[in-house]
Amino acid sequence: MHPVAAGRCSWYRCPLARHRLAAIAAAEGLSLRAYLARLAETMLTPAERAERAEKARVALKAWNGYAPDAAQETDLDSELDRRLAQVTGR
Repeated sequence: MHPVAAGRCSWYRCPLARHRLAAIAAAEGLSLRAYLARLAETMLTPAERAERAEKARVALKAWNGYAPDAAQETDLDSELDRRLAQVTGR
């Protein structure tokens, strides 16, 4: 496992992670700083993800009445995890 993924170092203190990110950025013609800025613009914070999920729930309920309760959501999440594991071999 990569040291950053294993929690043994942060990306800015871990030369392996820093060099890997720099190589990815260079392959795209970007500096590491520009690559990270672009990445930050495309990633959602947990609060933003929760907001989008709530908007999707409201839209689905308004569109077709779909409104699973917490237990149904848990079952659906488990089924999705199972299917993803099946296709990724995990």
